[in-house]
Amino acid sequence: MTDSNYNSKGDGGIEIILWDFIDGTCTEAEKASVEKLIAENIEWKEKYYELLEVHQLIGATEPDAPSLRFTKNVMEEIAKNHIAPATNQYINNKIIWGIAAFFITVIVSLVIYGFSQVDWSVSQGKGYALPELDFSVMFNNTYVNVFMMINVILGLMLFDRYLEDRKKHFKKQAN
Repeated sequence: MTDSNYNSKGDGGIEIILWDFIDGTCTEAEKASVEKLIAENIEWKEKYYELLEVHQLIGATEPDAPSLRFTKNVMEEIAKNHIAPATNQYINNKIIWGIAAFFITVIVSLVIYGFSQVDWSVSQGKGYALPELDFSVMFNNTYVNVFMMINVILGLMLFDRYLEDRKKHFKKQAN
């Protein structure tokens, strides 16, 4: 390219050409022309030194490459910590079945209690007469309250034992 071609590109064209020159991506003929323009033209010379300074600043701020053992060091640090197991390993099916059995027992008990309160001998029309259910009789009974408290205590003891077993299991895995 000639001097007039470079000058006709304007200020943005000068920067593009100078960046190609600084990066070393231009041809030998373009390199010779740019060197001549830098030596003869004050505008090209000023822009060249300005872009060269920017290039050096960019080069100075590039991050250092991590050490060759970086990945291994990170993996060793992660291995020191306990990693949570997959979900199917920490959901105990026995507990799920125990909870289901409890609720099924409660529902079946309530249904049996309800049917035991029906007076099957008296019928009105097509159906049977159901008396009003009085739950205060059932929950004011001392024996029922004691039974419920014992079940709560046994449930908490079972939960504590389960947590202790899990704690022992985690310690065993860590070693």
